[in-house]
Amino acid sequence: MTGRTVSVRRTGLALVAALALAACSATFQNHGFVPEEEELEAILPGVDTRESLELSLGQPSAAGIIREDAWFYAAYRVRNFAYQAPEVIERDIVAITFDDDGVVRNVERFGLEDGQMVQLSRRTTDSGIGEVTVLTQILRNFGRLDVGNIIAGGN
Repeated sequence: MTGRTVSVRRTGLALVAALALAACSATFQNHGFVPEEEELEAILPGVDTRESLELSLGQPSAAGIIREDAWFYAAYRVRNFAYQAPEVIERDIVAITFDDDGVVRNVERFGLEDGQMVQLSRRTTDSGIGEVTVLTQILRNFGRLDVGNIIAGGN
């Protein structure tokens, strides 16, 4: 073998090794939108309204949820690695609840930790005694479904 042949083979092997390593590296995708922490800290429960938040933050987009009594902003980061199933590695949810007059009542932030929703911070004008968050109400309603009635077409 000539020196040139060995050089071409080494270059080819190095290229194949580089491609193999690149195929095994993780890729990340970011989805959704959550306002910056400074923007959330500027929200004043009991003072700000839907209209003032719409001007400063904007309404939640398709990734968020708008209800009459709450706005939810959601963002998450997904890791794709080789042939494994995609994995959500970060999740951030901000829930802003309103009273009947459209005034901000509560600002809550939730994150992903060990696969569970964890409350990161909470600010409210209420005393908090006996308060049930919107997220808790949603989760509690799942247990009230009677699958037998639904299948049978009953009420």
